Amino acid sequence: MDPSKVSIFKTYEKPKGSRDSSSFATYMIIAPTCFFLGMLFSSFPYDFPLLWTSDVTPDAYYDQLETHLKFIHASPPIIPRILHMAISIGFIGFFIKLFKPSEANLLFDGASMVLYLIGVVVYITNIVKGLRIVTLGKYEAPPGTTEPAIGREDSLRVMAASNTILALVLVGVIVLQVGQWYAERKEQDEIESFEGKQAEKTAKKAEKGNTHVTRSASKKKA
Repeated sequence: MDPSKVSIFKTYEKPKGSRDSSSFATYMIIAPTCFFLGMLFSSFPYDFPLLWTSDVTPDAYYDQLETHLKFIHASPPIIPRILHMAISIGFIGFFIKLFKPSEANLLFDGASMVLYLIGVVVYITNIVKGLRIVTLGKYEAPPGTTEPAIGREDSLRVMAASNTILALVLVGVIVLQVGQWYAERKEQDEIESFEGKQAEKTAKKAEKGNTHVTRSASKKKA
């Protein structure tokens, strides 16, 4: 392995305490992300007939879906508070990891944070807004506005598509975090392998030096 590459690795090598905090911050990112994916998976049975089948969806299904979404929107305040706390935990994890950024942080954590922000934007602009529209039952555009009119079926399909987009974004966050862990693990293995080889070379040189000194001393005695 090229020693210049090892010097680069050592430049970005983190202290042990920093690695522990980084690992904890990674858990703070992955845990909320998996939590959100679980919520989206629970909505998949409702979204599947709207997006992934070519069969005609009966009107009774839309009525049932509307009831389900109204029930979610009318949930107690503790439910959205827990959700927002989980979102905040993810952001805190990103801030901890990017407090002292390295090359790996800027590449993996920076991209992960961008995807996380996109997910929050989709949640606020599409899902929260869609829940309010469903609760009010006002699918048509208000009078005197230039907004395009979207019916009930199209509005519910937009919400289902938003759930799918959000799920893909969150999967991207997990993939990037796993990729960062693999890259750091591979880098550490290469550093340890190079240091082991260097230690073996040093030990062999020392052994040869001791052998040479012993032979010289024995010649002098003779």
